[in-house]
Amino acid sequence: MDKKALSERDICTKFITPALERAGWDIQVQVREEVSFTAGRIIVRGRLHTRGKRRRADYLLSYQKHQPIAVIEAKDNKHSLGDGMQQALAYSDALDVPFVFASNGDGFLFHDRTGLGGQTETVLGLDDFPSPEELWERYCRYQGIGPTQRPVVEQPYYDDGSGRSPRYYQRIAINRAVESVARGQDRILLVMATGTGKTFTAFQIIWRLWKAKQKKRILFLADRNILVDQTKNNDFKPFGQAMTKVTHRTVDKSYEIYLSLYQAVTGSEEEQNIYKQFSPDFFDLIVIDECHRGSAAVDSAWRAILDYFSSATHIGLTATPKETKEVSNIDYFGEPVYTYSLRQGIEDGFLAPYKVVRVDIDRDLQGWRPSKGQVDKLGQEIEDRIYNQKDFDKQLVLEKRTELVARKITEFLEQSDPYQKAIVFCEDIDHAERMRQALVNLNPKRVAENRKYVMRITGDEAEGKAELDNFINPEARYPVIATTSKLMTTGVDAQTCKLIVLDQRIQSMTEFKQIIGRGTRINDDYHKHWFTILDFKKATELFADPDFDGDPVKVYQPRGDDPITPDDELAEDDVAPGDSAEALAEAQAEGVEEGLAGYELEEGATWQSDDAFGTGFSNGEFGGEEGPAKRVKYVVDDVEVSVVAERVQYLGPDGKLITESLRDYTRKKVKEQFASLDDFLRRWHDAERKQAILDELAEQGVLWEELAAELGKAWGDEPDPFDVICHIAFDRPPLTRRERAEQVKKRDIFTRYEGQARQVLESLVEKYADSGIEPIEDPKVLTLAPFSAIGAPMELVRAFGGKPGYTRAVHELEDALYQSGG
Repeated sequence: MDKKALSERDICTKFITPALERAGWDIQVQVREEVSFTAGRIIVRGRLHTRGKRRRADYLLSYQKHQPIAVIEAKDNKHSLGDGMQQALAYSDALDVPFVFASNGDGFLFHDRTGLGGQTETVLGLDDFPSPEELWERYCRYQGIGPTQRPVVEQPYYDDGSGRSPRYYQRIAINRAVESVARGQDRILLVMATGTGKTFTAFQIIWRLWKAKQKKRILFLADRNILVDQTKNNDFKPFGQAMTKVTHRTVDKSYEIYLSLYQAVTGSEEEQNIYKQFSPDFFDLIVIDECHRGSAAVDSAWRAILDYFSSATHIGLTATPKETKEVSNIDYFGEPVYTYSLRQGIEDGFLAPYKVVRVDIDRDLQGWRPSKGQVDKLGQEIEDRIYNQKDFDKQLVLEKRTELVARKITEFLEQSDPYQKAIVFCEDIDHAERMRQALVNLNPKRVAENRKYVMRITGDEAEGKAELDNFINPEARYPVIATTSKLMTTGVDAQTCKLIVLDQRIQSMTEFKQIIGRGTRINDDYHKHWFTILDFKKATELFADPDFDGDPVKVYQPRGDDPITPDDELAEDDVAPGDSAEALAEAQAEGVEEGLAGYELEEGATWQSDDAFGTGFSNGEFGGEEGPAKRVKYVVDDVEVSVVAERVQYLGPDGKLITESLRDYTRKKVKEQFASLDDFLRRWHDAERKQAILDELAEQGVLWEELAAELGKAWGDEPDPFDVICHIAFDRPPLTRRERAEQVKKRDIFTRYEGQARQVLESLVEKYADSGIEPIEDPKVLTLAPFSAIGAPMELVRAFGGKPGYTRAVHELEDALYQSGG
């Protein structure tokens, strides 16, 4: 048997798996192969989406179910023993496992991250792989888990038999929390982005500690009634008769698991503080959901409960830890034992990405000053000063500004999907009511279909609140648009919301992250895979804050009379729902590709549409709105307002706003990579795949699609990224793709090829002229028209004498294409 001829899978089957069995690993229980642990980032183009490639480990070894401790990266025998080590180390970072192995079938390279071995990396023979007991023993020493704590750490997860498993980040959070409790840590903080399953995580932590008898009486605290009810009826249901919800200010001490609204056990009067009917040592574990909302504030009602039960272990869960002078989660709980961020959730494909449409209004930027003695619509004399964005809809109402915002919202819905549910965040209840009226007047046809097309849903008004259930029900068509002011403080999770409108000044990063979190849940059943933020008050400038951790997939800033819908959504799409990932090559011909640079698509991925109806909210309730403001508010109805042209701002890969022009930014990034034109040309001509260089620059924030659109207008045709680089960075005269293709045709370089081979090369030149370099470097292009009409892919490759001959011919074609200007 020629080992070098074996595939990677053969190496696994014939050498690695038998070595594990000989070392005592149970292949059925402790060993998992080809483990995909992410979902694949959702990539959005126009109104279609697809999935990027999932991260996949060759082997994941667990001491027991859901407790992985080692990862193995396999390579075929043409690679050296340690070729997979760096990849394996990256997987170990993500999966939180300390023992890392690479193999090519000759043995193993073992990297021990615990520091408890003789040296960090060791070469092992195929018969020397460590046993499960040996690695678990070393893991426990590394984590500081002694013999008395091991029964707690080894307590199994709850398994309902349905096959539901925690996601990799939930497992890390659960294991780290349980291990921390086992070691005696009594204040623990878990930070997990909204929509990543904090309640399920909390359940598994509580279940394991309760079953291990480490914690006997447990209190789960939340500040929204619907959150408590959903927790009790869904994730916590397995606790059964051992669980109760504290209601009617009554205490029954016969249960073991208590769920409570903190308002149900506290009050302004001492007799309302019914938690004091429990002895201070009654609970030995308290889990605080959404702990950023108040438990960390020294003078809050939450804190009084925690101080009373200070001998218990306290675990805080939050998506947004609050750090201010007055409130600090970290001061109280300590540094998080685990953080799973919004950015990581979007990257892994567990959270929905989003686009941002920014609209700047002239009066917001320039301000407005009344003339001397001017009175408003209500006859009030307006205080003489300059009013600007922070005053609008609080101290001063410009009615035409409200109408303009409502018109832009209506335009967006009409140009995309008029029945996608939307929340409009307003400054206060009065503003929410005026916005409702403006939207009703701009949508007479929709309102005639159903008067509940637009509803104000605020805490002060019964009619709107009565529609809450319909609004959060994905199957209910109406209401479609909700105007509100303090919706974000009430725990509403906009699970299937596709449009979030910000006409409210938001200065708090915590509140801003909560708003983003309203839309980031993915709902396959109702075609919710991404959402849009329509920003009228510069709230999204908080993207530039270093504390923000989740970038949008696109920032679009319309100029003047430009359509409000992002340009990529207005175009006729040449890729249809259900088309294969290979169809992207065709789509590029019309310039409709967006945001794919640097992404590998999952095999068999298709483009899906999010246009089907079915949106709404879940997990929440409205209420808690502030009452009508007592301050003086001027109402002015005769001041004209308009959308002004502003420079487009892009988000860089570090999440910071790029405020320089796109050309200047591209020039800077190219010159960081290449010292001179000669350096660039050498790298370009030597590159096995030209697209790899473009992908590398795209990862630095160079936006090829926008550049091509901008320069294409000036040049009259689509430029090649090669010419974009040479022109912008090194002042070389450019050629368009069509011009390069025509030069190759004139030189007639294919004379030594005939029949199918020549037809393929001529078609590749046309494909390049239409779509650029990427598709001609991808062998899958042979499955598409016009190649499919010439012959089957294998037949076409054979026309070149086999794959090496085809690859050589493509490289010759590329050399010919870039001969001019290079």
